[in-house]
Amino acid sequence: MLQHKAYKFRIYPNQEQELLIVKTIGCVRFVYNYFLNLWNHEYTTTGKGLSYHSCSAMLPQMKRNPETRWLKEVDSIAIQSSLKNLSDSFSRFFKKQNGRPQFKSKKILSKAIPQKI
Repeated sequence: MLQHKAYKFRIYPNQEQELLIVKTIGCVRFVYNYFLNLWNHEYTTTGKGLSYHSCSAMLPQMKRNPETRWLKEVDSIAIQSSLKNLSDSFSRFFKKQNGRPQFKSKKILSKAIPQKI
């Protein structure tokens, strides 16, 4: 009989690591919401959405832009995975498996991070 094992780990980040985690979550939320808005605008104007590749090609330009230069501070893989998640959610939406992708709220993501009392 096949038996599955699972391991559960608890991490205790220091102050610098906590700050980096919070910045990463914020940047991922910003990129997801920015491209969701762009995707919705493109779909309403042309009737066609964007692709993952076209969105990921815009990321280096965003990192060079002075207004969004802070995106360089976090891991690029996390930002690209948020685009991949957005692309997957739109493909599931068009296959009628899920509802329309929604904007990510800062309140919902802040519940995932334990607050120190």
